[in-house]
Amino acid sequence: MQQPAAKNELFKILGVGFGVAVTVGGTIGTGILRKPGPIAEQLGDYWLIMGLWAAVSLYAFLGTLCTIELGTSMPKAGAWYIYAQRAFGNYAGFVVGINSWLGTCSALGFGVYTMSEYLALLIPAFVGYEPYVAASMLLILTGIHWIGLALASSFQNIMSVLKGLGLFIFVAVCFIYGDEVTAEQAQLTTSKIVETGSWIAPVIFSLQAIFYTYDGWHTAAYFSEEDRDPTKNLPRSMIGGVLLIIIIYLLCNLAILHVLPMNELSQSKLAAADSIRLIFGEGSGKIVTLFLMISILGIVNAQLLFNPRVLYSMSRDGLFFWGGTAVNKGGTPAVAMLITSAVAITLILIGKDATEKLSDIATFFFVLGYTSGFASLLALRKKEPELPRPWKVPAYPILPIIMLILSIAFLVGAVIQDLASTQYALLFLVISYPAYLLVSRLNR
Repeated sequence: MQQPAAKNELFKILGVGFGVAVTVGGTIGTGILRKPGPIAEQLGDYWLIMGLWAAVSLYAFLGTLCTIELGTSMPKAGAWYIYAQRAFGNYAGFVVGINSWLGTCSALGFGVYTMSEYLALLIPAFVGYEPYVAASMLLILTGIHWIGLALASSFQNIMSVLKGLGLFIFVAVCFIYGDEVTAEQAQLTTSKIVETGSWIAPVIFSLQAIFYTYDGWHTAAYFSEEDRDPTKNLPRSMIGGVLLIIIIYLLCNLAILHVLPMNELSQSKLAAADSIRLIFGEGSGKIVTLFLMISILGIVNAQLLFNPRVLYSMSRDGLFFWGGTAVNKGGTPAVAMLITSAVAITLILIGKDATEKLSDIATFFFVLGYTSGFASLLALRKKEPELPRPWKVPAYPILPIIMLILSIAFLVGAVIQDLASTQYALLFLVISYPAYLLVSRLNR
């Protein structure tokens, strides 16, 4: 293991394998298993469903190309925070960083809580104790991460491999053993588009669901400071990871649509499980439940890996408490990780409804991060033309401009479509300014 050169520096021990694993692990959770049902209810059309998944897949791939330029030119922990702070100053960096961190804390809490519910299905004695089981699991994961980056990254590699293999097996099972639906069964006559007479709201709803499922395609960028050679490894990690995710997501949707009639899919809360039950009967439920737990564990582990690194970088720049820069002997941002775990556990103990609501709001913050990244790329090309850029995004400036416009359009659509949730997100943005002033004063 390579030791840090100075106190409170992160270890440079990661490579391409981890980058791909953390991208896959930090993106693929239960979304691909849960979201196809609600999306089918909204759209009710095979080609429209696949078209939206393909469109967001393209967005994630093109976004990856933009993020590689940022990650290789500024190889520091923190991703969107680093880019916004460099391009637009401390306040913009604080807003992007703290909201990204809070959004991931809520997603982390919701993910562990959901995992505890699946565990209770396998072990009925845990029924009624889900919050405490969830908090205990998160404490165990925190202990693994406390030991060091080498163990936590190895655990992530294993979880990602198991998750990827499980999903490819699921696809194969559906196509080999499942009966293909007929052309009539592949259409839904009572979709939200038909009911409302408008495609706008159902499409925006579906895009929100797919965006949530795809969040994490940029995860490897959080670890560029800990990569042995980010100039060479980050492009391979990010492109390899996002292409693997795209393949898995499109194949899983094709497999589900191959097996489940649209009427059944539109009512399904867990489409993958219903597909397996349709093929093998009710006895297959526990196998699916076990896989769901592994899938959630992989994404929770990735979130617990990258989220503290946002606080670490913010602390290093004086935008969070100085103690957040502490790195233990294993290479873990120790204080930042403990704060992250404490906030997530607090949300868990408050209740699942709170974490679920906050995780819905988090989608707004995640896309806000993407938006700030594309804007940062454009701003830095003008502000710092001499900044070394080992990788340059193709089709500049057209590509980042298109990505910025699409991201802004999504944010506007999200505000209009789900004002009840986004009003809280906008409130967080307003509160962030006095919070920034307070932190800046304390760090003087």
